[in-house]
Amino acid sequence: MIEIEAVSHRIGQVTILDHVGTRLPRGAMTALIGPNGAGKSTLLNLVARLLPLQEGRIAVEGLDVTRTPSRALALRMAVLGQDTAIGSRLRVRELVGFGRWPHHQGRPDPADAAAVLAALDAFGLTPLGARFLDELSGGQRQRAFVAMTFAQATDWLLLDEPLNNLDMAHARALMARLHSLVREEGKSVVLVVHEVNYAAAWADHIVALRDGRIVAEGPPAEVLTPAILCDIYGMEMAVTEHAGRPLVLHHI
Repeated sequence: MIEIEAVSHRIGQVTILDHVGTRLPRGAMTALIGPNGAGKSTLLNLVARLLPLQEGRIAVEGLDVTRTPSRALALRMAVLGQDTAIGSRLRVRELVGFGRWPHHQGRPDPADAAAVLAALDAFGLTPLGARFLDELSGGQRQRAFVAMTFAQATDWLLLDEPLNNLDMAHARALMARLHSLVREEGKSVVLVVHEVNYAAAWADHIVALRDGRIVAEGPPAEVLTPAILCDIYGMEMAVTEHAGRPLVLHHI
């Protein structure tokens, strides 16, 4: 479980998060949703310790993120942020190999090599393993970064807008793969997602933010209602049902 207690964050005089508190369940896919500027990425970055915690407390499986050594946290959670720019010229398999660093600390063994190959295969990147990142499309590059996160072999995966640059087929395939990690391997996934129907179709738990506060959380059917969605996004929208899950008609 990830415990978030009374977390606030400010940039100058602007409040980004305002006394946020929640618990993110283990063995589930949790989607963070909300409009631009709601605080979704900031919250994820605070959990991942990519930003310093200003106020409150965050613990991952009982480990306080402000006090736990980086390697200990890296063996429990893998993080993919929005900024994936890399200055050096790397091949895909080299990038994915970086995910193994917390395990081998610069001395990879056959198990690390096998983990890299498995990650390449899991995300359909085996034919691209020898290609340089700057030779890939935006979607292929995004899949490579997700594969690097997967190769880290942690119980928790924290992904900030992992569907960026992915077409419909690859976005659905990625969500299905993440869903299988949760269902078949017992992983815990937390992701920021803008398209609420991906959260509706795949998430077990949704945390909805607006103006730096949590306005709703729970299973998709409880959060993705017309009233709550209007409160979150400031626009009316219809909600129907498909295959037992809510389907949000926000585009009409």
